[in-house]
Order: sequence, then C-alpha cells, then structure tokens
Amino acid sequence: MGGKYVITRRVLMGAGVKATFLLPLSLYAGLLEAATLSPKTPPRALPRRLVMLDPGHGGKDPGAIGVSGTYEKHVALATAFELKRQLESSGRYQVLLTRSRDVFIPLEHRVELADRHRAMLFVSMHADALSDHRVRGASVYTFAPHASDALTRELAQRENSADRYGGLQGHFSPEVAEILASLIQRETRIGSIEMARSVVDAFSVNTIPLLTHPTRHAGFVVLKAADIPSVLVEMGFMSNPRDEADLRRPQHRMRVAAAMKRAVDTYFALADRGFHSIG
Repeated sequence: MGGKYVITRRVLMGAGVKATFLLPLSLYAGLLEAATLSPKTPPRALPRRLVMLDPGHGGKDPGAIGVSGTYEKHVALATAFELKRQLESSGRYQVLLTRSRDVFIPLEHRVELADRHRAMLFVSMHADALSDHRVRGASVYTFAPHASDALTRELAQRENSADRYGGLQGHFSPEVAEILASLIQRETRIGSIEMARSVVDAFSVNTIPLLTHPTRHAGFVVLKAADIPSVLVEMGFMSNPRDEADLRRPQHRMRVAAAMKRAVDTYFALADRGFHSIG
C-alpha cells in the first residue's frame, strides 16, 4: 500500500478477523491532529443547592439544660457545624447558618434569613426537654396550625417561647395560625413532609434512637416560611440522661449529621423527580 493507508479498526468474530477498515494516511493524520488540538467540552456542573441550617437558641437563650448541665444551644451549634462540613464536602451544596456563634436571634429573623437568601431547604436543629424525663429519641416536625399530639404541643410552646429573651412574643392565636398555614403553598407542604420522612428513614438506617411516632406537626414559628420546605429536627431530649450523654459525644453528633446529610441527599433526589403526594 506504499504507506498511504492506515488500519483504523479490526472487528473480531471468534478467533478471526471479520473486517479491516482502511483510511488514507493524510486523512487519518488530519483527524488525529484535530482530536489532539480540540479541547474537550467539560461536563456542565450541577448548580449547588442552598441549604439553610438553623441551630436552635443561642446567646442569652440557652434552650433546654440537660440533666448534667449541658446547654441545648451548644449541642445544636456543634452538630450544625458538622452537618455543614459534611454537606459542603460533597460539593453539591452551599450551606448557610442562621447563627455561627453563640448569639441570640429571634425566631422571625431566622425565617427572614432563609427567605432573603432564597434557601431551597430549611432545617432547624434542636435537642429540647420535656417534663417526662423517660422520653427519649429523635423526632422531626413540620408546620401545621394544630399540634398532632399533646407532647408536640408542649414542645412547640417551648420552642415558640424562645422570643421572650428578646422581648417578643412567639405565640399566635389559632386564627393567625390558620392564616399562616394557608399561606404555605401545597408544594412547600409536600416538600416539608418528604424531608421529614427522609430524616426518619436516615436515622433508622444509622441506628439513631427515634421517638415513638417520630414524624409530627405543630405551629412552630420557625417553620412558617411560605415557600421554603422546612423541618425542625429534635436530635434527642436533654431531659433524658441517655440522650444527653449521647449528644455530648462528638462521635454521636457525627452520626446524627451523617444521617441528616443522607436525608438531604434523598430529599433533593425526590425533588428532582417531582413529589407526588402528601399522604
């Protein structure tokens, strides 16, 4: 062939050569040069989702105080920092905190921060206390005008009263609660419920103790953003000695954060496919 042709591919069938393809050498050289000089188009990076984490309480508001003296505000902030680290290390999320130090922020301002930054998901992180010290386990809450049960009503009253430290009242009448609930779009409610389910599932996989019937709802002020799916996660109860001891340990807080990161991943995967129902 006098060096004018080059073998470009052989198709094998069994042990033999089925066919041989030839190209003129000049054409092959041109194709090779073009392939070498033309830069490959890099794959388009997916936009990072903005997640707002809300470590509960802070500053002059310590939140719940554990049976051995642990402050809820410290546990919430430490776990939020760990969750932020895990989410950002995946490269898929931009994470903001409503507070990054020990300061007091009114509940309404926390919601405003999420709105202002156009967060795609709002996660409020807590470890409250109850009058019954036997109750333990994590749970997750979504917004509704009426509490799903007496325990959740007590919890919402405690969380909503946090603004007393700033001279504000976090309580609102049933009539106002009804109006707030009507402002929350259907898609937002569905997203909040799906995120709550994802948190419970992830906690179960990571063998983190859960409260009986861990998905509940009540009129939490901090969850009333009209267009941002929002959940409040109680990582355990400071009033229970075992929960408090767990939450004091960095290793346990890492497990809690890992479960919540898994829940965030699941939530956005479901959101990308479209939520289908509330039930």
